[in-house]
Order: sequence, then structure tokens, then C-alpha cells
Amino acid sequence: MAPPPSPSLPPPSPSDDALRLPSLDALRAFEAAARLGSYERAAEALHITASAVGKRVATLEEQLGLTLFQRGSKPLQLSASGREYLAAIWPALEQLARVPQHQRGAQRGQRLRLSAPPTLAREVLVPALPAFAEQHPDIELELVLSVPFLDQGGSDADLDVRHGQALRTDDRPLMQDVLIPLASPALLPDGPLRQPGDLARLPLLRNPLEPWAPWFRAVGLDWPEPEQGPRLFDLGMRLEAALCGQGVVLSRPSLARAALRAGRLRPVLGAGATPWLMASGAYWLLPHGEQPAQQAGAAWLREACERAAADGLALVSGSS
Repeated sequence: MAPPPSPSLPPPSPSDDALRLPSLDALRAFEAAARLGSYERAAEALHITASAVGKRVATLEEQLGLTLFQRGSKPLQLSASGREYLAAIWPALEQLARVPQHQRGAQRGQRLRLSAPPTLAREVLVPALPAFAEQHPDIELELVLSVPFLDQGGSDADLDVRHGQALRTDDRPLMQDVLIPLASPALLPDGPLRQPGDLARLPLLRNPLEPWAPWFRAVGLDWPEPEQGPRLFDLGMRLEAALCGQGVVLSRPSLARAALRAGRLRPVLGAGATPWLMASGAYWLLPHGEQPAQQAGAAWLREACERAAADGLALVSGSS
């Protein structure tokens, strides 16, 4: 029996050094923007943000050394170079789109990218992920971490959470949070403190963004801001230091629920007896698109944060 014929080999290709192959994501962003006439419509079609479309097109233009769109035109208008380039890549994109393995099945659904600060993501959002998956099996949620204090602007995520002050007067925080002194049982060998003034004999973990002085005034202590002890900006680091018995942390119970339930952190004056203070800063959801996946993600995010705040308050008030 004669052996089966060998498949024909592809024609020789240019050397790697001569190739300037752009990413497929960049080509799809360019094609969608050209076809739909705006970055916003292209973003909806590709399930990404308009800024991400703009960045991908800009990267493609830089790689090619070409201006693909006429600047300032609305709707978007292709330049002469853009029309020529689109005509050149269109057959390849169409051929790739027809490959069955490349066609995303309806059962795989949409992808939703959520960016959030590390401690909120770890302590509030990760425990709530099963609920999101159960409510929205058609949405693939991708949770990524933002960098607190360094990146206060938006990102290419579909939903962006930031901590600080409101960006707009009509914004509402994701949760109404409180601050309360918590400590490891190792710092409280004789049980809860009898009065707030007993804190004078314990080390205090400091954070310039959430100082101790307002809480001191709320409990009638005329004390200045502490000048000794570690200064830890990150919420997660402060909680970890408190868990290690290094000092008392002025913390949000919403972010310490696991430690409170396990008894690894306790209110210094006892559950239901330790006064709390409303937190000055809050978590905010930045403005986002109106796509169904974004709306579903935002609703889940608010529900998870509100539940975390309520659970944390119940744990330190002794009503859980």
C-alpha cells in the first residue's frame, strides 16, 4: 500500500528579524474601530473598555509607523494608510474568524475584568466569588489587584475600585465602614481593657491615612497622635502585624471578619463595649460602562461590600 501523500509545505517565510507581526488583539481593535466608527462601539463589540481599544490602536500605529485614522474626525475616518492596511489584513482576519476552534461558544459567555485594592479583594471579594459564579454562570470574572496610592486613575479593567475620597458629589461608597481598635489575644492576656485609657500601656500600629487622634477624641482622650511604633500604610500589613501581636490596629471590621470569627483578633474593650468611629476614607466604584456584565458585576460588588460591612459590625458589637 502506498503511503499517504505528504502535506505540501508552506512557502518560505521572511526571517524573524524582518517580521513586524502585531498582536491579534491590536488588529481586532483596529478592525472593529474602523468598521463601527468609534472606539466606544468597538469596545462594546470586543467586551473591553474604550481606552483599551485606543491603546491597542496606538500601539499598532507605533509598530507600523503609520497613522491609521484621521485625527479629530467623528465618526472615526480611516486615513489613506489605514484604508490600505485594512484591505491588506481583512482576508487574514476573515479566514481566522471562520476557523471553528476560534469561535467562542455561547456557553463560555463574557469575561469581566475587575480591579480592586489587595486587602478588599482578599478579605471581601474572594469569599464572595462562589455567589457570583452561581448567580452569573455565563460571566467569567477576572479579579486583578490595583496598586494603592500609586495608581488613582482608571485602568483597562471593566470595573475599577479605588480607596479614598469621592470623585464626584453624587457617588455613594461601596460600604459605610467603621474603625475600631483590634488586638491579638496575646496582647490582652487578662482579657479586654477596662477603659480606653488603658491603651497607654499597649503598642499602637500607626497609619497616616487613618490616624488615632480622631478615635481618641471620640472616647474622651486628650491624647496627641502617637509618635512611636511601626507606620504601615497598607491595610493588609497592619492586620498582619496585629495578628502577630505587634500592636493594636485601628481597623475596619469588614476587612478583619475572618480573624474576628476565629478569635485571632478581638475588640480591645470587648465586643459591644469598644467605641467605633466612622471611617473618613471609603471604597468607590469608578464610572463604568452599561454592558449587562458590567451591571451584574457592579451589583454583586455592592452587595458583597455591604454584607461585609454589616457582618463586621455585628462581630464587634457582639450581635453575630
